Amino acid sequence: MYTSETKIRVRYGETDKMGYVYYGVYPLYYEVGRTELMREFDFPYKKIEEMGIMLPVKSLDIKYYHAAKYDDLLTIKTTIKEMPTAKIVFHYQIFNQEDVSLNEGTTTLVFVDEKTRRPMRAPKELLEQLKPYFN
Repeated sequence: MYTSETKIRVRYGETDKMGYVYYGVYPLYYEVGRTELMREFDFPYKKIEEMGIMLPVKSLDIKYYHAAKYDDLLTIKTTIKEMPTAKIVFHYQIFNQEDVSLNEGTTTLVFVDEKTRRPMRAPKELLEQLKPYFN
């Protein structure tokens, strides 16, 4: 299992008239957490794309508990709980600056060969870098 933490401040344009984060913004926060986690492994999306691999989102699940508000400093905890296969599942938890759990969710992404548009196994290089975190 590997967990990464990323901080992001809620911007005004992400909120509704009441100052709460619009519910559709949370998947964008998940993307920030996911891309930063991959960057920590020296596997940013740019590198994956240069390898001829696409990573479309297959599914998204979100559970909302409390609302984030304008100017909150959020912590996005992103976790990979199992080794990737032809898919990779990211688990997210978002907390505000008071450490209140605001929501949690998951995204499942599929490794797809750019040329054939067919699912493929996760790149060996990524699996090698993740291996020490899994028994």
